[in-house]
Amino acid sequence: MAPSPAPDRLAFPFIGGRHCLNFVATLGKRHTEPFDRLTEPAALARWIGEAGLRGAGAREAAVTGPQLTAARELRESLHRVLTAARDGRTPDADDLDRVNGAAAHPDLAPRLAFDQAGRPALDRAGGTARHDVRAALSTVARDAVSLIGGPLLTRVKECENPECSLLFLDDSQARRRRWCSMDRCGNLAKIANYRSRTRRDT
Repeated sequence: MAPSPAPDRLAFPFIGGRHCLNFVATLGKRHTEPFDRLTEPAALARWIGEAGLRGAGAREAAVTGPQLTAARELRESLHRVLTAARDGRTPDADDLDRVNGAAAHPDLAPRLAFDQAGRPALDRAGGTARHDVRAALSTVARDAVSLIGGPLLTRVKECENPECSLLFLDDSQARRRRWCSMDRCGNLAKIANYRSRTRRDT
């Protein structure tokens, strides 16, 4: 039986710059030692809340086992469609149908809200108890459709750390971002380069 991932590895990274990229990141280390952060229905409910895909003050989404399975299948289809599009290939028809099918459901409607100081903020109106999970995943799928079918696809990159597989939207001015995050893989690369130079100099 495979060991369970350490608790800190189960923390959701929100560094992709888009909902769909952050959702794909719920499977970590795809190219080396894959592990799933969506370990149970409650984990998907937690991701939905942390991603801001339920209305302010709304209760946590109630996720069923079949919904978790469908969410994982959507995630993997999203990753394969994104990868194919980045490589200039036509995605698998089943994956494309799954993404488009999820996007066809009603998503979370944007709602303008104001805090106590009178500052405007964008909120999202949650669905009914029956459909809030589907609406959140539809929002993710629609985000992917917009990203893949639009001009920003060329700015989607994969972290250059060979042990990392996170996709991110390069919003840097020079478009030369190499790491998912400087706090994560960027610092690891700097430390590795420093140690390599130190060994050469001794």
